Amino acid sequence: MWNKRLGIDLGTATTLIYVYGKGIVLNEPSVVAISKNTNEILAIGREAWEMIGKTPEYIVAHRPLREGVISDYEVTRRMLTYFIQQVCGKSLFKPNVVVCTPSGGTGVEKRAVLDAAYRAGARRAYLIEEPMAAALGAGIDITGSSGSMVIDIGGGTTDIAVLSLGGVVASQSVRVAGDQLDEAITKHLRKKFNLLIGEKTAEVIKIEIGWAVPPKEEKTLKVKGRDLVSGLPKEISLTSSEIYKCLSEQLSSIIEAARSVLEKTPPEIAADIGEKGICLTGGGSLLRGIDEMLSKALGTPVYVAEDPISCVALGAGKVLDYLKLLRDGLLYTKREK
Repeated sequence: MWNKRLGIDLGTATTLIYVYGKGIVLNEPSVVAISKNTNEILAIGREAWEMIGKTPEYIVAHRPLREGVISDYEVTRRMLTYFIQQVCGKSLFKPNVVVCTPSGGTGVEKRAVLDAAYRAGARRAYLIEEPMAAALGAGIDITGSSGSMVIDIGGGTTDIAVLSLGGVVASQSVRVAGDQLDEAITKHLRKKFNLLIGEKTAEVIKIEIGWAVPPKEEKTLKVKGRDLVSGLPKEISLTSSEIYKCLSEQLSSIIEAARSVLEKTPPEIAADIGEKGICLTGGGSLLRGIDEMLSKALGTPVYVAEDPISCVALGAGKVLDYLKLLRDGLLYTKREK
């Protein structure tokens, strides 16, 4: 019987699962809808995501992970169990799994992820830091002596790492990423227009007209929400320039973190990075102009990976082939079952 191996990108916004030999077979929002009365799970994934902001009083649709960390352990465990069963079916053969975690995660946070993986049905579970997995998924050779730098901008965290000889030379994780950019848009509309919008609307605004640099083309988007003064529905028009300005403060935190990592990088590796450039992965790297913004701020070429959203999951799936990494303990595991 084929022994399933899974690479899991357990993200704040989205969970992706890579099955060895098949590729990415699951890409679902990390959202769960629960009945307040019975504590029963009513929907998971895309179906639950559609419910956000639209549920009656007795149903809550929320994300059990916040800023890359498990905020609701039991719900995360049930969500992960559901996703693994979707992929593997109800097989007697338990899968080996590699789960990705932010590079700045504490021991307690890592153990919580491992425990959730084991309770969800894993036979053996390992953790790998997200930038390491992202580099593998982007096709970067992390085992060579030539240094590489990866910036993974996810939903809850941005993970920055310099890699060489199969290990992390310098890294930093900041809790500024896609969710915080959405929140910045929400706050701006509330402050300037007295307009209340939901997180899904904020994400649409960011995708449709968001820029990390002064816009090269001005776009306008009509946005509907609730007027905080009258309590009635209200519609306004937003421009790309306005959204660029309200995202600038959050994006500056990513620049500062990347600068800090480069300052801790040995000069020989810094020279390698200057030659090869910095690789951007994660959904946040799709924000228009973010590569240009970072390149200008860091004085180094920056490029977006070919499939930035899938890089972490692809890397997690590949990592079980790197037996030397497993032996050297670069993957963290608490126990085996």
